[in-house]
Amino acid sequence: MKVHVLHENPEWYPPLAAAFDAEGVPHEPWLLGAGPLDLDAVPPEGVYWSRMSASSHTRGNVYAKDHTRAVLSWLEAHGRRVVNGRRVLELEMSKADQLTALRAAGIEVPRTVAVVGRAALLETAGTFPTPFIVKHNQGGKGLGVRRFDSVADLADYLDSADYEPPVDGITLVQEFLEAAQPFITRVEIVGGEFVYAIAADTARGGFTLCPADACAVPTESLFALREDFEHPLIARYLSFAERYGIEVAGFEFIETVDGRAVTYDVNTNTNYNPEIEAAAPRSGPRQVARYLKGLLEDAARGVDG
Repeated sequence: MKVHVLHENPEWYPPLAAAFDAEGVPHEPWLLGAGPLDLDAVPPEGVYWSRMSASSHTRGNVYAKDHTRAVLSWLEAHGRRVVNGRRVLELEMSKADQLTALRAAGIEVPRTVAVVGRAALLETAGTFPTPFIVKHNQGGKGLGVRRFDSVADLADYLDSADYEPPVDGITLVQEFLEAAQPFITRVEIVGGEFVYAIAADTARGGFTLCPADACAVPTESLFALREDFEHPLIARYLSFAERYGIEVAGFEFIETVDGRAVTYDVNTNTNYNPEIEAAAPRSGPRQVARYLKGLLEDAARGVDG
């Protein structure tokens, strides 16, 4: 009996492996994106944690999300315990899905229009006040996120060599949110509990705010712990996570100049920053390891009868 970690990026695994080892949790990575899947086979016993990333295609793992869909369907059909399972994968892969679900739960999100293809982008952008944002529906690491001060600027970008087409063909046009202070807040949850919140500096980091060590840029850290953080959104995020079966995630929101708290991302492939970990009252990866250890013990008791 072990924890099987489904992912596609070996660079992100060492901090998690260290946490598993420190907590005495047997674990094994399963790299997805290539290879056979015997649908007639029975999956090994254990607990499966899906860490598939929406940005996997940027690392050459173009088929990883579809491979993961098949694997999760197979696991769930056999009754295996899956953390961040099939439904959660779809939230990770589609910001439109995230925003629709958040809005349905009564959580404020940015005004957004999802545009399929390029033809309607300029017309859609013209319905937004300036500045406005465009981003990829399937993204991560700030993929495809750009601010434009006019529709003409967007037109120039679409015709330029810098244009990045979205991998799923869907571009989001979104209202620009002006922060009261130059940072966004990311709220980390594990197993139905709030772990901590961090502030990410948007003045220096722009839209690229991946906290993982593997994403680090050679500059002073963009991230700071929000000590003694309390906010009504914490309870709403926990309720949302329970509703959609999200067990490990980071929720990101902006506190705007006009007094709104607007949630714009649910990262179910959350990573943890080593500097924050050193300062935080409790560790994100260690909380994950402890949570999965408990699930593994429950699964073992079920197997033992």
